[in-house]
Amino acid sequence: MTATRSSGPALAVVGATGAVGSILLQILSQRADVWGDIRLIASPRSAGRVLAVRGEETEVLALTEDAFDGLGAGDVALFLTPAEVSARWAPVVTARGAVVVDQSAAFREDPEVPLVVPEVNGSAVRIRPRGIVAGPDCVTAAMIATLGALHAEYGLAELAVSSYQAASAAGRAGSEALRRQLSLVAGTSLGEQPGDVRRAVGEDTGPFAAPLALNVVPWSGELREDGWSSHELAVRAETRRILGLEALPVAVTCVQVPVLTGHSLTVRARFERAVTAAHAREILEAAPGVVLVDDPAAGEFPTPADAAGTDPAWVGRVRASLDDDHSLEFFVCADNLRKGAALNATQISELIAGEFA
Repeated sequence: MTATRSSGPALAVVGATGAVGSILLQILSQRADVWGDIRLIASPRSAGRVLAVRGEETEVLALTEDAFDGLGAGDVALFLTPAEVSARWAPVVTARGAVVVDQSAAFREDPEVPLVVPEVNGSAVRIRPRGIVAGPDCVTAAMIATLGALHAEYGLAELAVSSYQAASAAGRAGSEALRRQLSLVAGTSLGEQPGDVRRAVGEDTGPFAAPLALNVVPWSGELREDGWSSHELAVRAETRRILGLEALPVAVTCVQVPVLTGHSLTVRARFERAVTAAHAREILEAAPGVVLVDDPAAGEFPTPADAAGTDPAWVGRVRASLDDDHSLEFFVCADNLRKGAALNATQISELIAGEFA
């Protein structure tokens, strides 16, 4: 049965049984309870499963029009689904008067759908002509709170980013593929001869373009013009939208690495005004959603293994450029399933719920 509460807007979680959905249910149990009825929705094959929501057993409903019955103005449906599913079902929800928070790529480029990271542009949730608010890609989400804080002080003028992306960004299939590949190469001398890792892993590399174990793969997404990937272009477009810098020069290289959870990025940011590392650290230390870990002499800097399972973006290795006093270099890590998806979507939903409190 569906968990029932006495007050507050209703929340429907679509895609509740997926990798991000399971994290979101944990987050709901850890944050202030602003919700009335909470219903869990997934594909028909998952219907009937019983999951815990704030300690209450809740039956998963099949994704049909009936699953949204009773939703209306002030209620929220949070979609953690592939883009084609969101595109099909979001209008069904908004036609009932409820607001959709979508974590897929279905609406991120729609000018009538705000693209929101609450620490940076939370006020944008209030202007939603289509009744939909989108969250960014998990790579964009990992770095944007740091960039937003620095941009507010210095004015961002140019950006170059390389991502080091965790396998779990490809869902359970990505995590399972990496674990399988690691089991095949563990305890061997593979990785010392041409092609030996590929032969051990075989043709099935899962959702990755090449073997990920003992390797890095400089590709994520689909091929676009001039050799860019769709994922790289998405990070570029999303960064521009969230920061309100439509003409910002952005260069992105997306790389898959053999890490289960936690995206990392190297960032070179050029600003309109001169920047010092010391002042940048002060800004980052005070920035919402950001934790500064920056003492290389003591071996203290962010790593994805330390960021996994946590909410903030962890930033360190903050350095002023050696060749340009307007540029800053730094390294940032964040849990791609939490801040990269589930937490950001939860924060957006809570902002919307607050409008009707």
